[in-house]
Amino acid sequence: MRKTLRRIVGVVILAAVVGGIVLAFQPQPVQVDTTVVARGELQVTVDEDGRTRIRERYVVSAPLNGRLQRVMLDPGDPVTQNETVVATIEPLDPSLLDERTLAETRARVSAAEAEVQRATALVERAKVAVDQAESELGRIHRLAEQDGASTEEVEVAQLAFRTAERDHQAAVFSREIAEFERELAQAALIRSGAKSDNGDAASAEYLVIKAPISGSVLRVFEENSRVITPGTQLLEIGDPADLELEIDVLSSDGVQIRPGQDVIIDHWGGEQSLHGTVRLIEPSAFTKISALGVEEQRVNVIVDLTAPPEERPGLGDAFRVDAHIVTWQDDSVLMIPTSALFRSGNDWCVFAVRNGVSQQVTVTPGHRNSLEVEISAGLNEGDEIVLYPGDRIRHGTQVELRE
Repeated sequence: MRKTLRRIVGVVILAAVVGGIVLAFQPQPVQVDTTVVARGELQVTVDEDGRTRIRERYVVSAPLNGRLQRVMLDPGDPVTQNETVVATIEPLDPSLLDERTLAETRARVSAAEAEVQRATALVERAKVAVDQAESELGRIHRLAEQDGASTEEVEVAQLAFRTAERDHQAAVFSREIAEFERELAQAALIRSGAKSDNGDAASAEYLVIKAPISGSVLRVFEENSRVITPGTQLLEIGDPADLELEIDVLSSDGVQIRPGQDVIIDHWGGEQSLHGTVRLIEPSAFTKISALGVEEQRVNVIVDLTAPPEERPGLGDAFRVDAHIVTWQDDSVLMIPTSALFRSGNDWCVFAVRNGVSQQVTVTPGHRNSLEVEISAGLNEGDEIVLYPGDRIRHGTQVELRE
């Protein structure tokens, strides 16, 4: 009886040992992270650093020789067009009375008057372009109401109208500057002691220079009182609220960017993101050395800020921001994380999880950004796929969800 019991115990122990050995040599499931293929919004962006800049600047220069009185303005001080005195010049050099100087000054006056006439003609031409663009926009809107025009045609007409308005504003600004230059030239002629066109002789003791535009003082080049020559830069004026964005991107990215594309602006200092619209891609690229010492061909993209000044308080000239130029987007895209993709020969593949086993699936990727990629073929909505596939996973490997 005892021998029989010993044999039974021995058989049980042997079976347990054999079972343990077999179990030990069986492959264990690989723990993985998974995600479900779903539809969502996908944006493809060009991400680069940007720098704000004031759209229009004006440098006030001395029109003649003389002694500059001390400039009392500081950077940030507001100025009003044709009211605020920005500089005063005392007469100094009697050579202003010689015939050659008088002839040169009269020539500058004539040139300034011609420039005013040219600027006036450009304003009129820009106004005609605005009227034409407005008429075309109205016509496209009427066609769109009757399904005779597409949404893209409406957007193109709106962009053309906004561009024409900007061109008209720039032309008006150029005319104001030309008129100011003419006044400066005429003032220089008066200071020379010559008679003006109406025959009146000048009797002013000083040449007073007033602000050519309304805005703020950006920089003061000459603060102290000293003798200056014609063309000496005195100060720079601009409107700090009239900002635009300059972004330099790789030339290979620049060919994907078009005027009118949306721009998302982050890390400018505020809590909310700002928005802008691409206005211009400069036609000429330039060489820039990267932080790694690599030569890169880059091109500047100019962006109009659509956010009003009250939504971006404190944002000033030459501030750094993070810009994301949206080159493509769709609200309903079948997409997966880029971390699930891997190469197999010339194909892009993923591991799909089916009944606890990994299945290698060849997919066709489409648009992508740094985090997600569009899948055109190979997967269906709701499929479960492996994230970060390692070299332990093969086709047919048993897997389990990582805890």
